[in-house]
Amino acid sequence: MSENLCYTDAYLRRTDATVVEVDPEAHAVLLDRTVFYPGGGGQPADEGLLTGDSGGDWRVIGAKKRGDDVWHTINADDELPVVETQVSAELDWERRHRFMRTHSALHVLCGVIWRDWSASVTGGNMEPLSGRMDFEFETMSGELVGEIEKRVNAEVDADREIRVAVLRREEAFAIPDLIRTKINLLPEGITEVRTIEIVGLDLQADGGTHVARTSEIGRVKVTGYE
Repeated sequence: MSENLCYTDAYLRRTDATVVEVDPEAHAVLLDRTVFYPGGGGQPADEGLLTGDSGGDWRVIGAKKRGDDVWHTINADDELPVVETQVSAELDWERRHRFMRTHSALHVLCGVIWRDWSASVTGGNMEPLSGRMDFEFETMSGELVGEIEKRVNAEVDADREIRVAVLRREEAFAIPDLIRTKINLLPEGITEVRTIEIVGLDLQADGGTHVARTSEIGRVKVTGYE
């Protein structure tokens, strides 16, 4: 099993690693450790670069989880490194940090809407510094959207701490409203649940990357609704 450091520290930008397996068909490599997020929960996978200790570099255009391992998809024009190649694995940090800010902003939005309107999430996605979330509202109006935006930015300005924890399955599912999506997307066989807590506002099961405090998000603008 390869070690994925992004789940313990989202601010790690690089790590030294060794190529332990190569998949020519998928044009991908497996490293013994990585900082790349493999995608999931609406957050796309990281991109970045592998740089060989003895020369050469390989552009990582995506990452995907297979079981407990994270496979790194290499740009099709780059020849794959061989097994036992020593590399530095480095993220496209600007892109990653934008996703961290966006993902945390969506959790603030979700927390505000759940707290004040008890509306569940039914879908969503994100791009760097933009995202969409679907909620179960009977009606929606420009006035309501403006009120939501005001309350979300008040929580951002409150500079709330964002904490990451891993709980035993039994402990996690004893927490009321831990799953905010209308459908529980957590696999049945998991024994541990990773949670993201915006202290004083929101606590959810989540596997993505986030900033450390809400003030790092920046101003949130709700640009439209359907």
